[in-house]
Amino acid sequence: MTINSDWGEWWAREELYEPSITGVSLWFLGVTGWAIRTPETTIFIDPYFSTERDREYVARMPPVPMEPQWAEACDAVFCTHDHRDHFWPPSFGPLLDHGGSVHAPPECYDNHDVSEIPAEQREVAEPGDTYVIGDLTIRVRDGRDPDADGSVTYVLEHEEGTIFHGGDNRPCEAFRDVGEEFDIDMGMLSYGTSGRIVMDGEVKRRKLYNDAQDVVEAANALEIDRLVPTHWRRWRSIQADPGALSKAATTFEYPRVIEEIEVGDRLRLDRPGIVPPARLDG
Repeated sequence: MTINSDWGEWWAREELYEPSITGVSLWFLGVTGWAIRTPETTIFIDPYFSTERDREYVARMPPVPMEPQWAEACDAVFCTHDHRDHFWPPSFGPLLDHGGSVHAPPECYDNHDVSEIPAEQREVAEPGDTYVIGDLTIRVRDGRDPDADGSVTYVLEHEEGTIFHGGDNRPCEAFRDVGEEFDIDMGMLSYGTSGRIVMDGEVKRRKLYNDAQDVVEAANALEIDRLVPTHWRRWRSIQADPGALSKAATTFEYPRVIEEIEVGDRLRLDRPGIVPPARLDG
């Protein structure tokens, strides 16, 4: 399977792996994918670099910022559920060449061909599990994604703060449990719309992701201070307006900050603010 970057190698070489990193930085890869780095550790969550249509009637909208073989470091990969745009061996396989393992719910391994991934680099991630990867502690928690066979969420802890990655999960009691257990500084939640899906030869409309009210409900259950909506530009004709979240959240305590990111943008955990790629910015 060939993966072709829309940007060439410059972003991976000059942005993602720039040498002067301090604290915790996060780079958005598109869909719900992230590369997260500290001076000691590099992990990827839900990396997806496909340029192909997943279905004949929908196409990827965001650019592909890198090819996975260009990674200069990767200590671990974490995937939230079994959908291809979150768990796809051609995307994360080359990242494992650096010696780390992929961590994912058991259904991911059941529903995909992982024969080219060494067994010793496959970790089954289940709610309650904890992994220490360098100076990051990753805790696996439950979620609710009615469209997935198996789904989890991740809480990342660092001395600088705490991050929640919700995958495509929707509001549920598990979110309240996470909100009570952790003080979430930054949280990622999927945001989208209903979509037109071809099923049995017919075009049907169905809800696919969190709508604005779902996102706000989830953010308040989790008590997310700084919300980063994802997935909203993933598919052609299945898109949402992040600006609507500010209006939906007006009368609620959380989130306190909403950051609208694009592929290649960098966030720092210790302070709000989006840092766009320098070469695109200039």
